[in-house]
Amino acid sequence: MIVGVGIDVVDVRRFAETLERTPALAVRVFTPAERARSVASQAARFAAKEALAKALGAPKGLLWHDAEVVSDADGRPWFEVRGTVEERCELLHVETVHLSLSHDAGVASAIVILEGAPR
Repeated sequence: MIVGVGIDVVDVRRFAETLERTPALAVRVFTPAERARSVASQAARFAAKEALAKALGAPKGLLWHDAEVVSDADGRPWFEVRGTVEERCELLHVETVHLSLSHDAGVASAIVILEGAPR
């Protein structure tokens, strides 16, 4: 059963400009491993975190670092969730978080589909 769906897009150039103006934003939003990636990859990860929040119903109190986008050996992205995000997933009975990322032509995008058991 689909529990939630979220999508987000980010203009990579504007995102890079924002990070240059406000370097503390990267520290607030990304884990050290996420900060080590290219700006296009960071923009896609920002979109992923926004899409996840939307899929979870955009509740107040979610912490950015509680959802980390990681990749498996083949490059497939997925979320490691903990803390506030894990608690929200448990509340909604989320069993699987599907994530797709893309960045092309100056735009980064992400879609999240939450799958879970009926309540």
